[in-house]
Amino acid sequence: VSITTAAGKEDGDEATQIQAIEAAVARGDAGILITPATDGVNPAIQSARDAGLYVIALDTPPNPADVVDITFATDNFKAGELIGKWAAAQMNGQKANIAMLDLFNDKVATVDYNRDQGFLTGMGIDVKDKTKNGDEDKTGKYTGGKGGDYTIVCNEPTQGAADGGKTAMETCLAKSKDINLVYSINEPSGGGGADALKAAGVKATIVSVDGGCDPGLKLVKDGTIGATSQQYPVKMAQLGVEAIAKFKQTGEKPKVTPGLDFYDTGVALVTDKPVDGLDSISVAEGEKLCWGK
Repeated sequence: VSITTAAGKEDGDEATQIQAIEAAVARGDAGILITPATDGVNPAIQSARDAGLYVIALDTPPNPADVVDITFATDNFKAGELIGKWAAAQMNGQKANIAMLDLFNDKVATVDYNRDQGFLTGMGIDVKDKTKNGDEDKTGKYTGGKGGDYTIVCNEPTQGAADGGKTAMETCLAKSKDINLVYSINEPSGGGGADALKAAGVKATIVSVDGGCDPGLKLVKDGTIGATSQQYPVKMAQLGVEAIAKFKQTGEKPKVTPGLDFYDTGVALVTDKPVDGLDSISVAEGEKLCWGK
């Protein structure tokens, strides 16, 4: 198997991904493994499939799902639900003043709204349209844990980066210093948010998704992030390479997980503060599994 790699300059870099897809077609590659930047790359993916390439999405299911031949990914909605249920339990019935540190506010990516909406669902907050961030009521009651009142202070984009998380949190803190719960799209953005909270002298519980070795689990281990949902991207990539090679050799195609429109590569809640009735693993256990190694 011959593998060629390419990467965008940052999360959401559609142009570089489109160029890479076009280059794969020009080379006559058998297939493509891609973590779609946004829905904006869908036409290029379709062109590659029309040219005979077998296209597999990793980590981020496209919208609609049948843009690619199959997706190997975490159930990102479930990942969000797990940290939402954990966070609701930590609130212990007190009012939750929530900062939502999302991925984008000018582009649509399934990983963005699935994690966001999953978290709120886990908290026991009605999200209305599960494919849209920010349309839920800004105040109301959450029913997770012991239940209580909530206010969503902000939905700010981070680009999935530490500096973006810091800037986003600063914007949120300008609206309210009462924030006591922070959802972050991934650990780098959560860590950046923590820096802004510390500078402002505000204490809040932070939850996230990814569970990578560094900085992910390091931030959970030192208490910066209270809990994260761990995904397994190495497993996604391994399955993807095997699937394209098998398809090229035999024509056999992989199947989705029953009841889903993608192949679920698994997720685990990682925290050293377990909650009764909610399955989780310790940071030490997560360190043995991070990235799916």
